[in-house]
Amino acid sequence: MSERAAPFYCPYCGDEDLRPSEEGHGAWECAACNRAFQLKFLGLLAKGLRTSTPDGGDS
Repeated sequence: MSERAAPFYCPYCGDEDLRPSEEGHGAWECAACNRAFQLKFLGLLAKGLRTSTPDGGDS
């Protein structure tokens, strides 16, 4: 199994200076804005729940 992907930028300030946090799996620290955040996989969406707009594109 492959290693999990790391975030490319901070969701708060957009900076790319991120480091893994000591808080545990999925936790990251941003050196630019001094915030910590955690990534969490919630699950897969059920097929058929996507709605289409009248022009044919997905929303």
